[in-house]
Formats: sequence, structure tokens, C-alpha cells
Amino acid sequence: MKNLLDCIMDLGEQMLICGGEIHRVEDTLNRIFSAYKANRTDVFIITSSMVVTVHTSDGKIYTQTRRITEISTDYEKLHKLNDLSRNICRYKFSSEEIKNKLSEISDSKTYPVWLEFVCYAIIAGAFTLFFGGGITEAAVSLAIGALVRLIIMISDKTVKNKIFAKFISAFLATALAFTALQINIIPTVDNVIIGNIMTLIPGIGLTTALKDLIMGDSIAGLLRTIEACITALAIAAGYFAVAFLTGGMI
Repeated sequence: MKNLLDCIMDLGEQMLICGGEIHRVEDTLNRIFSAYKANRTDVFIITSSMVVTVHTSDGKIYTQTRRITEISTDYEKLHKLNDLSRNICRYKFSSEEIKNKLSEISDSKTYPVWLEFVCYAIIAGAFTLFFGGGITEAAVSLAIGALVRLIIMISDKTVKNKIFAKFISAFLATALAFTALQINIIPTVDNVIIGNIMTLIPGIGLTTALKDLIMGDSIAGLLRTIEACITALAIAAGYFAVAFLTGGMI
């Protein structure tokens, strides 16, 4: 059970990092330990911590705590982890088999980097058109959208605070839009800025927070809601900083 607990904690940790809801992770861990005939399982999870205690049939108690320092969004990996959890309950894998399958999921291929650049560019350009921008503004927004992805990639590697990284991304995206305005490439800047800021808005984080609140995980839901709101404020602060430095020109 000690080895199994370690493996299942790895599984739960990866689910949280990929953006899984608190209720989903708690339910997954409870079901797995029930499948392995644990007498009782106590699971307490918030966005930054996991505490799991397992009571076995021979009277032993095993407890483990994990500190979660990274949260991202990877629903493809989350889907694979969900599928693995169901197979664990169905086939009762050994701890070694679970470790191997977790390694396979971690090493599995993700979407290529160039596709992420293309998607950011298309989303930014599409939102610029949606909010009333012209073809020229959409073209500029496409280019800035790709640069925003590059900025995010660099920020993720150099800035530990993700909220500050969002501020930097919004600041530089807005600065690029104002630069395009000053050299008369685009007639107005607001739609270009809006299109690129939409790629930074923490919509998935806020949705997950609301799911947690609805499922009764009040602490985790409030923490994620606060984080999403602070992130949105950081994005707005990035825009206002550039607007202030350029004399409020829009």
C-alpha cells in the first residue's frame, strides 16, 4: 500500500497540474483506493496541496502530503490520466505498472510548437475582426498574436510568478500594438489590443473555479477565483502601463 500510495499521489498531482477539478481528483483517488480494498480513504486537496490518508484492512495507516507548485492546462494529458485511473480500478495494476504508464503519458507527444504559434495568431486575428477591426488590423493582430506566444514561452522559463508573466505578456502585446499605430500601419489600436488580450484571459481557470464552487469545494474554488481575478487585473495593468507611458493614446 505504501508503494501504491506513492504512485497514486503522482497520478493525482499530475491531474491537478493539468487543470483537473478538485472534485475530479478527490473522487479518482477515493475510487482507486476503494478498488484496492482500503477500509477508509481521507483525501483533502486544494490548488496548492494534497493530503491523503489510507486505512488498510490490517489496521495500518499511510499518509502522504504533496505540495503543488505548478498549474497549467493540458486537457489531452488529463484525458489520458483519467483513462489510466479507470484502468487501474478495473485491472488492479501493480505499483510498478502504474509508474510505467505514468511515464508513458508524461513522455507522450504534445502538439508541436509551431501549431501553438499558428493558433495564437489565428485567435488574435479572429477576435480583432469580431470586435470590429479591419483587415489591416487583423493582419497586425495575427503577427502580434504569434509574438505573444513567444513572449509567453520565454516568460514561462524565466519568470516563476505566472501572474507577473501575464503582466509582461499584456505589456509587450500592447506596446507592439501602439508601435504599429505610431508608424501608421493601423488606423486604430483598440481592436488589435483586445484581440491579443483575449488570448491571455484566464477563462478556463475561472470556469474550473466555478465548477469547484458548484461541487462544494469552497476553499479551492475561492482560491482559483481569486487567482483568475488577479490574473485579469495583471493583464489590465499591462495595458494601462503602456497607455500611461504613451500619454493615454488609443
